[in-house]
Amino acid sequence: MLNPEQTRVPRALIVAVQLDGVDDTEFNSSLAELGELAKTLGLEVVGQFTQKRAAFDSTAYMGVGKRDEIRQFVQAQQDASNGRAQVDPHAVSQAVDYILVDHEISPSQALNLENEVGCEVMDRTVVILEIFHRNASSHAARIQVEIARLTYMAPRLREAAKREGPSGRQRSGVGGRGSGQSRSEIDSRKVRDRIAELQKEIDAMEAGRETQRAQRQGQTGLAQVALVGYTNAGKSTLMRALTGNEVLVANKLFATLDTKVRTLQPDTVPKVLVSDTVGFIKNLPHGLVASFKSTLDEALNASLLLHVIDAGDAGYEAQLEVTDKVLAEIGADTVPRIRVFNKIDYLQDADAQAERIAELQASYPGCIVLSAQRDEDIKKLHQTIVQFFQKDLVETEIFLPWSAQELRGEIFASCNVLEERADATGAFFRLRAAPDMVAKLSKLADDAGSNRAG
Repeated sequence: MLNPEQTRVPRALIVAVQLDGVDDTEFNSSLAELGELAKTLGLEVVGQFTQKRAAFDSTAYMGVGKRDEIRQFVQAQQDASNGRAQVDPHAVSQAVDYILVDHEISPSQALNLENEVGCEVMDRTVVILEIFHRNASSHAARIQVEIARLTYMAPRLREAAKREGPSGRQRSGVGGRGSGQSRSEIDSRKVRDRIAELQKEIDAMEAGRETQRAQRQGQTGLAQVALVGYTNAGKSTLMRALTGNEVLVANKLFATLDTKVRTLQPDTVPKVLVSDTVGFIKNLPHGLVASFKSTLDEALNASLLLHVIDAGDAGYEAQLEVTDKVLAEIGADTVPRIRVFNKIDYLQDADAQAERIAELQASYPGCIVLSAQRDEDIKKLHQTIVQFFQKDLVETEIFLPWSAQELRGEIFASCNVLEERADATGAFFRLRAAPDMVAKLSKLADDAGSNRAG
């Protein structure tokens, strides 16, 4: 695994097989994404090797000839690095450290490829797991990452146990007799036990989160918005702009893994909570979707989704499909959604921006195209969110006797007060609010009046 503390920048090669049925656009988009993942890990990509095949080579992923090309390249880099070291003992090594494979491959394929090319192999899933491991900050996220890593390891340990065969068995029983268990089988059992232990902890945390969600949902007049979308689409920047709170913003994939809930600012009626969720990615390992379901549940429990999409990315349509697919997996595809195309300012030419905006609005009626860096765009989005939650508000009048003026603060906090007038008996409020809030306040006001009359 990578050592984030090493002094020089590790170097990597990207290798990928383009299978039949995968067009060039999709293939190149996936390669570019793996390059971004490598950058997030702090790796310098020094080249890539690709090959078109009907299927992966069962032995070592790529064909024999392509593996030989890679081996020669790695060896040439190593020889050049050794030559520099002889001339200058302080020269930084320029050898290739890692081979990054743009698919999930079997342990035997990884081992064989590693042995042939002479450096460590990391498949796409390992790269993503490593990023998740580094970026998990909360206790819950760290547990979820560990479950995902152990889940990835479990079948590989079982395969290792099969390869060991009888020679890898430990002797057991009286006098060493008995079938015994291999070291890999013992390790595999430990992994299963550890996953079960961690899952119990996650279940306990989830019960606590459900209680918190129930409390939030039980607060009459409270609305919830969840930001969803591809990683690095600008969700965190948009979250900060909408809520006025400092949240981590970084030009990295999976910069944050923890759910954050903030209040929409300026304050609105009803009060709106905004939550960020973990970003999606092409070919996100299914185990990670399951492990991070707790953060994605914010999308499931929201009243409105803001699907944030990078308008400046030529591959935005594929990214949009990835998000739609994951939302369907968790059952959130029926939640009302507004598509928010962000980063339009990345297209610096005004004509190009206008053309892209027209194209997006024609393809996705009702979408919003903006830059999270522009105040006027954020104000329009804020207004759209407020209008969504105010469309079901009802207008009514509530009478509050002077003996119940403690309810005045709640009225102004949870209702849009249109008019207030008073007489000798109390105050009259003409207001707009959610039906449940109107019912609650009306009952409290009536109870206060009845108590006074009694």
